[in-house]
Amino acid sequence: MTPPTATSLTFLVLAAVTMAAAAADGPPATYLFFVDPTPPGVTCMQYHLGILTAALGSEEKAKAAIIYNYKNVVSGFSARVTPSELEAVKKQPHVNRALPSATLQLMSSNFDGVS
Repeated sequence: MTPPTATSLTFLVLAAVTMAAAAADGPPATYLFFVDPTPPGVTCMQYHLGILTAALGSEEKAKAAIIYNYKNVVSGFSARVTPSELEAVKKQPHVNRALPSATLQLMSSNFDGVS
């Protein structure tokens, strides 16, 4: 059996560092991003994808991450991102707020006798 070469050792070290960095980043989670209103002449999908693409580095990653676009009551979108991606999106100039997505349950359906 021959000893490992410097190239194969370098490859193993790089692979280990990459795996450790991915593990340290944490699993992706869904967030709601509230952004500035969509500029005239641009669709909300184009606008939101542009913000996400700038943060994630590619349109493919942005399209894979985005879940839904909001345009009627608020301007924003929901996306599934890792903690480091979350920080990158929050740094974008048109992003005003980011909140973790949560499912809430109604505690009662009886409101002052109205059901």
